[in-house]
Amino acid sequence: MRAIVIRTPGGPEALELVDLPTPEPGPGEVRIAVAAAAVNPVDISVRDGIFHQLGFITQPEHVGLGWDVAGTIAAVGADVPFRVGDRVAAMVGGVDRSFGPYAEELVLPATEVASLPDGLDLVEAATVPLNTLTATQALDLLGDAEGRTLLVTGAAGAVGGYAVQLAAERGWQVTGLARPSDEAFVRERGAAFASEIDGSFDAVLDPASLVEPAIAAVRDGGVYIGVLPAMKPTTDRDVTIDAVQVQVDAATLAGLLARTAAGELPARVHSTLPLDQAADAHRLLSKGGVRGRIVLVP
Repeated sequence: MRAIVIRTPGGPEALELVDLPTPEPGPGEVRIAVAAAAVNPVDISVRDGIFHQLGFITQPEHVGLGWDVAGTIAAVGADVPFRVGDRVAAMVGGVDRSFGPYAEELVLPATEVASLPDGLDLVEAATVPLNTLTATQALDLLGDAEGRTLLVTGAAGAVGGYAVQLAAERGWQVTGLARPSDEAFVRERGAAFASEIDGSFDAVLDPASLVEPAIAAVRDGGVYIGVLPAMKPTTDRDVTIDAVQVQVDAATLAGLLARTAAGELPARVHSTLPLDQAADAHRLLSKGGVRGRIVLVP
């Protein structure tokens, strides 16, 4: 099978297409024939070597990329609830692995895989796992809404676009911070809109990683939630600082996929590219301002 890996961190040219042995599932595992793998900003951080420098990646030969995968079951190990041909999606956690969803085949524990509902396209499904789970688990860290005010930065972005809607559903008084051109999208998600930080809030969720100005917008006694747990900031103020460390949760993902299939959550596909054009996908994402996900199709 083919996979995209990195031997030496660097720019987009560091992405290398290699041939690897097709993995076989063991007991409790499934092999997924990958139909779609979304491209994430964290993939660029892996490629750049940030996680190597932090000591989080120790692969001896090469490291793989990707967090989101959708496809069909190609092989099963013993004692799994799936059959060959089942349509599935999953989030692959962590960064220290020899290959990931940027590949033609992928083996995962069956407990980490969610079945796809009818009517949800495989490319659309690949845009859901990482960002919906990150948004959900970040909101869990904030606790009960109780009518409190919440600012979400990057409110039209990958995580923020889900966070504003899910937070409003939980009862937060949400303001979404985004570019003026994104106002309609933010308001459609049930949030007030701002193009600049103005005022103070009971809590700030910071998918845009603004950090200092975002912390400054939290009132005394409030909460700041970031999305970079390895680089959690500090403050001398009376503000609780935390960061979401997204975890695999197939049961919650199944519900989020069902809501996407029902049209309750947006499936935002910017474009698709072949697996061997992963470098072009990284270049496009690095330009910024991409709305919707870039998806690699093996």
